[in-house]
Amino acid sequence: MNAAPSSSRGIVLFALGARVARWAEPFERLADKLRAQAGPDTHVALAFLELMTPDLPTAVAAQVAAGCASITVVPVFFGQGGHVRRDLPLVIDACRAAHPGVEIRTSVPVGEDDAVLDALAAYCLRQLGA
Repeated sequence: MNAAPSSSRGIVLFALGARVARWAEPFERLADKLRAQAGPDTHVALAFLELMTPDLPTAVAAQVAAGCASITVVPVFFGQGGHVRRDLPLVIDACRAAHPGVEIRTSVPVGEDDAVLDALAAYCLRQLGA
C-alpha cells in the first residue's frame, strides 16, 4: 500500500552488510550526520544487501509509509562491482514495482564522486603527520 504523496523525501544509505554488528557503526554515524543536516522533511535510513537488517525493500517501504514521495538510494560503495551493477538494479526494480507512485532513484557509488575522493585523499595526507 502506498502512502499519499507529500513533500517528504527519503535517502537510503545502501551498504553490503557483514556478520559483525560493529561494521555498521560508520554507516550509522553517517546517517546521524545526514539527519542533523537534512532537515525535518528528509527521512534518512540505512539498508543492507545481506547479513544485516533492514534490507533495501524494507527500508524503502518504511520511507513510503512515512510519506516520502521520492527516495534516493545512495550506494555506500567505492566502485561499481557486481553488487552495484547487478544486484542493486534488481532490488530497485522490485521496490519500484511495489511502490509505483513513488520516485525511486539511485546515485553513483560514493567512491566515484570526486568530492568524496578529495576528502579521502585529504584524510590520507593528514595521516602522514599523525
